[in-house]
Amino acid sequence: MRKLILVLLIALMVLPVNSQTITRDDHTLVSTFSIVGRDPDTGEMGVAVASRFFAVGTVVPWAKADIGAVATQSFANTSFGWRALDLLKEGASPEQVRNILIQNDDTPEGRQFGIVSSNGASVTYTGKDCVPWAGGRAGENYACQGNILTGEDVVTALEETFLKTKGTLADRLYAALLAGHAKGGDSRGKQSAALLVVKEGAGYGGYTDRAIDVRVDDHAEPFVELGRLLNYAQMNYLWNEAWTAYQQKDYEKALPLMLKTAEVASDNPEVLYDLVVIQTVSGRLDDAIETLKKTVKLSPKLKAQAAGDNAIKELRERKDFQEIIR
Repeated sequence: MRKLILVLLIALMVLPVNSQTITRDDHTLVSTFSIVGRDPDTGEMGVAVASRFFAVGTVVPWAKADIGAVATQSFANTSFGWRALDLLKEGASPEQVRNILIQNDDTPEGRQFGIVSSNGASVTYTGKDCVPWAGGRAGENYACQGNILTGEDVVTALEETFLKTKGTLADRLYAALLAGHAKGGDSRGKQSAALLVVKEGAGYGGYTDRAIDVRVDDHAEPFVELGRLLNYAQMNYLWNEAWTAYQQKDYEKALPLMLKTAEVASDNPEVLYDLVVIQTVSGRLDDAIETLKKTVKLSPKLKAQAAGDNAIKELRERKDFQEIIR
């Protein structure tokens, strides 16, 4: 049945894709450099991209947890994003997806894209009409590509940095982006950047797969600003995982995640307050009191919230609690 669905989907995609005739000064030209990546240990998948183009994050990156990730650029056909993910979902390999996309597009030589599937297979494609320097490199768990670059060493830097960098997938994607920029990046300059990471159930409340989704649409220093947003987003990712586990009453999972979040954001009173809640329901009442002291010192307004919060009702009868909220 799965093979039949794939055959039918491919047949539907044989229909020509209508688009405007490509010209070098067409507004659809998304000149950029990007990296698509996967972390085999966590199952995370993502895309990092930068360009001298307004809001590049609204065009290039596409990803779906447990399916794959795609970057579509140059004279971008944005349908390649969702179409590639649909094909991967039905069992096509990245190479098969590449062939289907370019065979059923009216201007394939102007397209550029990279694809990584949930099993780490990858492919990158650069049409001969992409503005030079243009090209890509791909290997297990990654695909790098770019056009209108200062040179091939931009893509080489993306690849080498991704492979040697330690840390989270977001850390590695961002480091690769910085390395590409350091080698010259987009030859026209810099304007926007974005980073997307997906993982099943990692979105707010566990309802979506959007673990990290940060964009800088128009900025004099998009790489610096993206780094600032990413630092907060990585903390928020941990925070959301912890709070989702708490809401699911999995306190054994929630507590270490919330402790780690508090280490990263030790000066954030809202983070510390949520740690108080999770410590309380986990039976760590003395720890909760100590955390609450730090919390209200940072934000005295939280005294009122603590006084009426049923989530920490086990603390209310304690004398030290009453002293804290006085």
